[in-house]
Amino acid sequence: MTVKIVRNEKGQPKGKLADAELHFTEGILDGLKLIGFSVWERRSGNGRNVTFPARQFSVNGERRSFALLRPVADTTSQDRLRDLILEAYAEYEAATAVTA
Repeated sequence: MTVKIVRNEKGQPKGKLADAELHFTEGILDGLKLIGFSVWERRSGNGRNVTFPARQFSVNGERRSFALLRPVADTTSQDRLRDLILEAYAEYEAATAVTA
């Protein structure tokens, strides 16, 4: 699996730095990609955060989100993926700084 970073060129919404995609390179998911990840600047300005794919729905007029990627048993598995995406973004950022 590789992580592809797609920079947020428009700067909207505020704080959104990039989208991230997971490209699968072997196994049954080979040739597919999972989209819906985003890299954000933290509101406090200290660091970055990753949001995961989710679907919005309404209950009694209230908007809620349903996470599409969930841990089976190990709840830290999302942390590992979040760290991988943040690493890929840092590498992307460094590479674009060198070419700029």
